[in-house]
Amino acid sequence: MTDKIISEIRASGESLKRAIIREVTVERSSKIVTVKLIADSAFTPADKTRAIAAIKKFVPEYFELNVEISKLTPDCEMVKRKINEAISIFSKPVFATLTQDDVVVNKTENGFNYGIYTVQSLSSADLCDRVTDYLQKSFCGEFSGKIECSKQNLDDIEVEQEYDEPEFEMPVRFFEIIDFEFIEGDKIQKNAVYLSDLNFAGDEAVVCGVVEDVRERSYKNKKDEEKVYFTYTLNDGTATSYITYFPRLKTIEKIRQIKVGESIVCTGTNEEFRGNRRFTAKVLDYGKAPAGFVPEKRKSKPVPRYYKTVKPEPYVDLEQADFFTEKAAPKCLSGHKFVVFDLETTGLNSSPVSGNMDRIIEIGAFKIENGEISESFTTFINPQRKLSEEITALTGINEDMVKDAPVYEGVMGDFFKFCDGCILVGHNVAGFDFKFVDYYCASLGYVLERKIIDTIPLAQELLFLPNYKLNTVADKFGITFNHHRAIDDALTTAKIFIELIRLKKSLPKF
Repeated sequence: MTDKIISEIRASGESLKRAIIREVTVERSSKIVTVKLIADSAFTPADKTRAIAAIKKFVPEYFELNVEISKLTPDCEMVKRKINEAISIFSKPVFATLTQDDVVVNKTENGFNYGIYTVQSLSSADLCDRVTDYLQKSFCGEFSGKIECSKQNLDDIEVEQEYDEPEFEMPVRFFEIIDFEFIEGDKIQKNAVYLSDLNFAGDEAVVCGVVEDVRERSYKNKKDEEKVYFTYTLNDGTATSYITYFPRLKTIEKIRQIKVGESIVCTGTNEEFRGNRRFTAKVLDYGKAPAGFVPEKRKSKPVPRYYKTVKPEPYVDLEQADFFTEKAAPKCLSGHKFVVFDLETTGLNSSPVSGNMDRIIEIGAFKIENGEISESFTTFINPQRKLSEEITALTGINEDMVKDAPVYEGVMGDFFKFCDGCILVGHNVAGFDFKFVDYYCASLGYVLERKIIDTIPLAQELLFLPNYKLNTVADKFGITFNHHRAIDDALTTAKIFIELIRLKKSLPKF
């Protein structure tokens, strides 16, 4: 069906002869079908009208059709990154031996030719077919590739030595509990662990915090009897956590007296449950942190000495070399290093409070040094959970692309090393992306510096636009890109950041 639709679209006009379908969404309640197309040529309203007529043949009459067309002309560097990404998915042995010079891309009249230089014994017969298919799902145009035999022998490939990192035990921080008062316990609790450090399993963990939300719920036990339990949202000034409590009959009325705004002490079990930590209280009492409590700064695990799973690569923008040569980089960027990053995730929940924190599935990052983009860091991450249809439709990332990727435990140490000594930059980074990397780095003992620049408020300060979405700001500066993929969004944000600083002529506070 998809092949027939795209054939009709390409036959509808010269400007759409290499168009691809980026996304199709169906809103059954409002009976609206939205089809997003990408073209590599300028198009007119008449071209759009013909595209609509072509697509309407396949859409039931009772649905309203909305067609959106955007122009995206990839450059050689974008195609090269996509080829490397494809090889990392389809052939780990080949990817492990590639250098910067082993993938060559040339632009043709209708698309691109590419060559992959590798050890012949490592390559599968269908690698080029799979890479080409991957490219055609991302970009317009025709792609043709071939595998060339590398001059190096398999025995000559230098295998990087494995190094053991020094052992580090992340210290758990505690604060003193004051004004302790029994509700149902029989032991005075004197110290509580920081909620932000509650990433270990334990049977007698003690936490203390202010109740921000309390709810009484019910469930049926194995005897089909209805029972009551409580959920508390607790905040101790370092983090917010979700507490579950199953009350005793003799103290249930006392428990019902606990109100939002009061501070309680919870003694119970912290355990792993479906990939998340879950705290179940056994005993509830009153108690609070000392007046004026200031959390002790968390000690970080040292920066890894070596990259283990994901290694950064030098970045050279061949198609836009005049980006820096014709327009000098802002002087205020000199002497500073920035990491501009973007994530794709399994969902929007960036808080572990609900007990169902979403997972990172892709990291894309670029380093800026002295005003120039110098390195890239990119990887898929296996979320160890099923991807929803909505996320796959939005990002183009499917199960096959992440199933063989490293898990976050193998990635975040490398990302922490890549960010060492850098100011973090992103589009809505403070409200979304940083929360994810901070949480997953911290779970492994790595503490990120909270030096952050968000390009949304920066753009709002300097530009007058109908909205400040990434594609809107990118259009303002004439930047085209493949939206909703971390690596492409990160590169676009890096270019936007440099342009915004060029307008501002100074760094914002961070």
